[in-house]
Amino acid sequence: MLQQTPAARVVGPWRAFLDLYPTPEALAAAPLSAVLTAWRGLGYHRRARDLQRAAAVIVEGHGGRVPEAVEALRALPGVGEYTARAVAAFAFGARVAVVDTNVARVLARAVAGRPLAPREAREEAAALLGRRDPRRFNQAMIDLGARHCAARPRCGGCPLERVCAWRAAGGDDPAPASAHVTRPQAPFTGSDRQWRGRALERLRGGPATVREMHRHLTGLEPARRRRVLEGLVGDGLVTRTREGFALGRP
Repeated sequence: MLQQTPAARVVGPWRAFLDLYPTPEALAAAPLSAVLTAWRGLGYHRRARDLQRAAAVIVEGHGGRVPEAVEALRALPGVGEYTARAVAAFAFGARVAVVDTNVARVLARAVAGRPLAPREAREEAAALLGRRDPRRFNQAMIDLGARHCAARPRCGGCPLERVCAWRAAGGDDPAPASAHVTRPQAPFTGSDRQWRGRALERLRGGPATVREMHRHLTGLEPARRRRVLEGLVGDGLVTRTREGFALGRP
């Protein structure tokens, strides 16, 4: 849920989601339509689909227990390098460095003073990781990037201000060109993401005919309506029915 979504938006839906699906078994057994409904308000609905797929793999391949090793986590549907390391570090206390966009800015600015390639960023983070309490260290790095080394840096009061390589050297900000630093997203209003969400919201109320869906997406040119609907079908979020469309898999 935290992927590309602020924590403040996640807290409420996360708690409600865990009430509905407290275990991998519960999530794997649920209809996808119910999972997508529980995901309401978070967007990027493919994450919900992948989370359920991951739950099924956990049940079938790991006895219902979330694996601890980064490699095993990385093999789950929808889990990338960052998520695998974050789960290993924060859930299981593994001694691995977590590099999100906040940490990547700290590494590029304060540590290296230059843009970093993906492997360089991971190596820099691993070199800083101490032997004691890696969970706490990773959280401190994330907080440092969120509070001070943000996209618009707030250097005053930053605990690394006196040793920051970028402040010492000057020049252009190395963070925007560095690996793992998230680029600004295109505006949500009017985007396909917005219209996909609108289509899913209609289908949460029940199946709809082709005509009803096209009417619900009034404001889009016909070719784009078809692209939005076909994209949802292709992603496995929506099923074609004889009359039109339904939420989830058949």
